Amino acid sequence: MKIVIVGCGRVGAAVAETYDRSDHEVVIVDQSTAAFDRLPSTFRGQAIRGDGTDEDVLRRAGAVGADVFVALTEGDNRNIMASQLAAEALGIERVIAKINDPLRATAYAELGIATLCRTGLMLDAIDDHLDLPRSGLPGLSAASGHHDHFEPSAVTPATPGSPAASGMEA
Repeated sequence: MKIVIVGCGRVGAAVAETYDRSDHEVVIVDQSTAAFDRLPSTFRGQAIRGDGTDEDVLRRAGAVGADVFVALTEGDNRNIMASQLAAEALGIERVIAKINDPLRATAYAELGIATLCRTGLMLDAIDDHLDLPRSGLPGLSAASGHHDHFEPSAVTPATPGSPAASGMEA
């Protein structure tokens, strides 16, 4: 399977290393050459320096035809922009964006991009450890399969009482 990862921070490097060890074809993109120092010397994939929100960079990195695209930078807007580009312009069907803000994670998932909300996942892990009920915040919200055009800055917080405001998926 060909997997393209944008963001070579701690999470991105760990994901790249894991999939590379499992004999997947891995391409990882980051703006900082120094970020690739997180990859082990045994990494066999491609490490591409560039902006993961730039279509030309992703095309040169070989993202067209990828089976999976995962955006794992520290910025919600960068991740959603890269993911939207992967889905709409590059035609990648399995796209996941790491989003820190639970409200945004739900909103983006409703617009067709699968989101991985570390806030919800971490809170669920803590609740599980403490034998407490789960928070109801989104963890992994699967995309509905459509990719409507949207601007990340156009998404506003949900109104009180809506499913997104309560952290529940619609």
